[in-house]
Amino acid sequence: MNTVLSIQGMHCVSCAQTIEKKLRKINGVKSAIVHFASEKATITYSPAQITKEKIMLAIKHAGYTAVEAVQAATVSADREKIARQKEIRSLKNLFWISFILTLPIFILSFVQVFAFQNYLLMILATPVQFYVGFRFYKGAYYALKSLTATMDTLIAIGTSAAYVYSVLATISSLFGSYIYFDTSAVIITFIILGKWFEAVTKGKTSQAIKKLIGLQAKTATVIRKNKEMQISIDDVVVSDIIVVKPGQKIPVDGIVISGHSSVDESMITGESIPVEKNKGDIVISATINKYGSLTFRATKVGKDTTLSQIIKLVEEAQQSKAPIQQLADTVSSYFVPVVCMIALLSFTLWFVMDAGFVFALNAFISVLIIACPCALGLATPTAIMVGTGKGAQSGILIKNAEALEKAEKITTVVFDKTGTVTEGKPKVTDVIALQGYAEKEVLLYAAIAEKKSEHPLAEAIVSAVKIPIPQASSFKAVPGAGIIAGYKQKSIILGNRTLMNKYNIAVPEKQIRGLENGGKTVMMLAVNKKCVGCIAVADTLKESSKEAIDALRKMKKEVLMLTGDNQRTAHAIAKQLGVEVIAEVLPEDKEKEIRKLQKRKKVVAMVGDGINDAPALAQADIGIAIGAGTDVAIETGQIILMKNDLQDVPRAIRLSAQTMKKIRQNLFWAFFYNSLGIPVAAGVLYPFTGFLLNPMIAGAAMAFSSVSVVSNSLLLKAKKA
Repeated sequence: MNTVLSIQGMHCVSCAQTIEKKLRKINGVKSAIVHFASEKATITYSPAQITKEKIMLAIKHAGYTAVEAVQAATVSADREKIARQKEIRSLKNLFWISFILTLPIFILSFVQVFAFQNYLLMILATPVQFYVGFRFYKGAYYALKSLTATMDTLIAIGTSAAYVYSVLATISSLFGSYIYFDTSAVIITFIILGKWFEAVTKGKTSQAIKKLIGLQAKTATVIRKNKEMQISIDDVVVSDIIVVKPGQKIPVDGIVISGHSSVDESMITGESIPVEKNKGDIVISATINKYGSLTFRATKVGKDTTLSQIIKLVEEAQQSKAPIQQLADTVSSYFVPVVCMIALLSFTLWFVMDAGFVFALNAFISVLIIACPCALGLATPTAIMVGTGKGAQSGILIKNAEALEKAEKITTVVFDKTGTVTEGKPKVTDVIALQGYAEKEVLLYAAIAEKKSEHPLAEAIVSAVKIPIPQASSFKAVPGAGIIAGYKQKSIILGNRTLMNKYNIAVPEKQIRGLENGGKTVMMLAVNKKCVGCIAVADTLKESSKEAIDALRKMKKEVLMLTGDNQRTAHAIAKQLGVEVIAEVLPEDKEKEIRKLQKRKKVVAMVGDGINDAPALAQADIGIAIGAGTDVAIETGQIILMKNDLQDVPRAIRLSAQTMKKIRQNLFWAFFYNSLGIPVAAGVLYPFTGFLLNPMIAGAAMAFSSVSVVSNSLLLKAKKA
């Protein structure tokens, strides 16, 4: 069984790792992933061996608070938002208390105004150290209980060393006259300020989900007992009849039973053009009814609505870990103990080298304070959160961080044909008129013959006629050949060559072959046994197909088309797109074709929409499902395109590349900061330049390293995919 818990009290990635280690040792817990950036834990456990309550208790014993996470899509899910706002308020208040007490400490540390001044500084510094800094002592205590060390350990040891030495120097001349109250107080103030800013900026990384939640209607107008009544959407049930008036949001998913309107679906699909809705059409929650009134039957409510599912997918993606994060996690797990050893080594070496106790203590505190694993821990997840959120707002749903990371490495994109690069519905493409007939007449006679037929080609011809179609006086279907009908004492024969040959009707062979070579199905129309025209029907390309494939080629991606269609039709479509094609592939063999490409060391993305695409989507390195396709395809795909716009395929790849670029930048600066900062803090430059880093500057640098990483991730929002 899986559960997601919200965890409060984590200060750095080391805290997340401490909780992970604690949980993984519990009998019955199969896996545990603790996400510092989103402050959530995803836990898989056996209910027969352990309960959710015991897991939460174990987290409490580790020094943190765990509550069951509520899906963000539900209207009542304000608990986590309130908790985050409370944390921000708490940090803000602590900062101002610390700042008010620290400012006089800092000023008086540079000037001697009166006797017993050091005692006043001690009185002012004590609440900063133990009230404002209590969170660090608490964290260090629980880390020690778990036989580990975290950022809290570094801060608690470093500031305590400065504070305790200063107290001893104040009350006894044996320890000298130099005091460090300003150092410990300023460090704590800077770190609390950094944590406050970090909490605010971390909140901005999940703004996409907040915007999606804000789209949800709060109430619905339902018809019950023949009366319209307004109720909370939490109370809407499947099969309720709902009325939506112009300008109102559609509260839940459903099927229109009466009315006509156009609906703005841009908030779900990213498509700016309103979609016409009539009886039998599907409507989606959170979309906006523009003009007419609609009455529809609810089909999906609560957590099952399209909006709720989108939010759930985005949340799951943001809580997942990308493979690149393993590097940061591995480094962070060794980081704090190594920093403690470097700090002790720095102190010992400078003390032994007769630099003096104060100098050695300075180096010791600076090393402890400047080292911050938070930037490493935030480098990957914050960029993932922004990237997946940005994708969701554009109608590109990325299911997990691994898919986002892998998408930029794609070398080959394979498209299904029917319903993916084509519309999936036959349309009339050409009409040839003969014997003095007009094209409109040819279409009308064909439609009269086909009006009663249920064949897909018949639907294409009937829908091509924009005027009322008269009824045929007689109708006879000839299986595999066509139709014979009567209308106003005229005989109408519509069909293929076989039917024409049967009645010895001459046809324009050259023109027919030209159309057939283009991959089109041609039907011949005879009136009173004379061929008066030909109608070509084909599955037409989507408007976005050519542009998408051209964009992929500009990105140096190999593009293929995979289809079960015959060679002639497949090659005709492939020629229009300018791609290679693998034709006459049975549904069960599509997966094998993907595997063949992978054996040639290609990183393959499969784009499809149907049930028969599911095995190929699963086999591909990245399965990209068209959102308008089947539930099976969507379930199997790792990336879902909510629109039928294939240009979202190159957009998804570009989004992946942009996100990964941000992650690499974040990791570089996090590693660079620590690689440079720790040696400088240890005093490596002192013998050459006479420079030793002030612990207060170290505190400021440490506090804002995390903020800089999160801010860099937020810059991703301004990028265009």
